[in-house]
Amino acid sequence: MNYLNLFFVFFRIGAFTFGGGYAMLPLIEREIVFVYQWLTQEEFIDIFAISQMSPGPIAINAATFVGYRFSGILGALFATFGVVLPSFFLVTNLAKVIQRNKNSLYLKGIFAGIRPAVIGLISAACLSMFRISVVDYKGVIIAILIFSIFVRTKIHPIILILSSGLLGIVIYL
Repeated sequence: MNYLNLFFVFFRIGAFTFGGGYAMLPLIEREIVFVYQWLTQEEFIDIFAISQMSPGPIAINAATFVGYRFSGILGALFATFGVVLPSFFLVTNLAKVIQRNKNSLYLKGIFAGIRPAVIGLISAACLSMFRISVVDYKGVIIAILIFSIFVRTKIHPIILILSSGLLGIVIYL
């Protein structure tokens, strides 16, 4: 894998995904697992989990981890810059246009159409990760339990992740 290939794969991911890191997950998975086969689905889930636990946006963390895994520090830099540059250009060049036209019916229509698509992409990523991560009834119990606790109590996700790890040790060992 060369650095430019890494850069352009993540540049394309950054350029054609709206809605943030979670909405990028299906495209990241498609490119690095299915198209280029740089990772298995299990490795992708592991990188996603690490990206979740690390500070910063998930897409940037995932790009950094994938780049580093295959090409060291330079690979991490190329992948990270690739995923960040489209948003940087978009924000710096379109922010004024969007601000000036914020009352435009066309612009409102565009964003009204993008929002449900983002929810669909996030839902697809969740379903894909669920199928790979929850392989038995014990995993289903952990997933339902953590989801229920989070929705009802708003406990910080880090505490839930650490608790899940401890619960996994108890249940699976």
